[in-house]
Amino acid sequence: MKNKHIYKILTVCCVCILFNGCRKSDEFTVKGVVAGAAGQMLYLENTGVSTVTVMDSIKLKSDGKFLFRQKRPEYPDFYRLQLKNQRIYFSVDSTETVAFTADAHNFATSYTVEGSENGKAMKEITLAQLDANHEIHKLRDSYGMNLIPDSTYRESTIKAITSYKETALKYIFGAPASPAAYFALFQQIDGLWFFDLYDRADSKAYGAVATSYKTYYPKSPRAKQLENMALLSLRVTRGERRNALQLEDAKEVSFIDIDLPNINNDQLKLSDIAQGNAVLVNFTAYQSEWSPSFNMKLNELYGKYKERGFEIYQISLDNDAHFWKNVASNIPWTTVRDPQSIYSSIAAVYNVRQLPALFLLNKKGEMVKRIESIDTIENDINAVL
Repeated sequence: MKNKHIYKILTVCCVCILFNGCRKSDEFTVKGVVAGAAGQMLYLENTGVSTVTVMDSIKLKSDGKFLFRQKRPEYPDFYRLQLKNQRIYFSVDSTETVAFTADAHNFATSYTVEGSENGKAMKEITLAQLDANHEIHKLRDSYGMNLIPDSTYRESTIKAITSYKETALKYIFGAPASPAAYFALFQQIDGLWFFDLYDRADSKAYGAVATSYKTYYPKSPRAKQLENMALLSLRVTRGERRNALQLEDAKEVSFIDIDLPNINNDQLKLSDIAQGNAVLVNFTAYQSEWSPSFNMKLNELYGKYKERGFEIYQISLDNDAHFWKNVASNIPWTTVRDPQSIYSSIAAVYNVRQLPALFLLNKKGEMVKRIESIDTIENDINAVL
């Protein structure tokens, strides 16, 4: 009897061991080696929808080895390794172990990743983003020193953005439910997204990823974030109150308010101008070569439609405040200036990538369209009036 009892206990133990061995771990592991980083701190951080949280850290020894273990996220989530001011981005979904080999001097670019196909894709996306950023910063410096004309600056900037998109779109449309697709969609330069919410072609990219996340990860906070952004993008680019993703219960998003000083240093809000009026929102630069002829066209529109409740809210991104004031003093519509100039956070929120940029609000204070050309704007103005 005693032997039978022992046999039963051993059988139960073996079954438990086998069961636990087959069960997927509720933790994930990040490990690797960083050469040339002895004495430096390496941080593991979680990059949430709106916050970055430090999860763990280690002071690297001479061998450069590190190992972090954390609880597996409920939905695919994003993390980064940070060494000084350099970062490696990766994601965790069903992966249990991600391994990195890196060098301290080129930590963010010259590394290898094993155990995560999304991690490899995110490296390719990061390198494309860094290349575009480098090129755009060079163009900005040249433009700021008046070494290149407006047309060259605009065309070359668009070319750099397009180059990044070619890499990103492989993942956005190839695997829209993947963390790599989400990561590609939200890459930025100085707070400005490469994919423009108000561009008809880019709207499809937001829609593809939003639809996939809603299908596969409906309770993820990133699914809700994408849902709202896709709603706004579709509403502006297509002028639809309902959206193609059938997100009927999502809250509609109107325009983002702007509050900047005029030539008298009085703060003027877009929301105040928009009360009961249709408003053309215009980001511009008076020092640009095209500005005089552009403002003449605006003046024609303003004179023709003002009595019907049409207003213009014009935001100058000029560096020279004195020059702006001289021009603005002769303009009949509302003109304000953002002192951050081409680094304007407001322009970044509106995803302004080239000037002039035009947006149209109807009399209910709803953004209905991003205007591609002032030459074809009258039909849109008549529609909202």
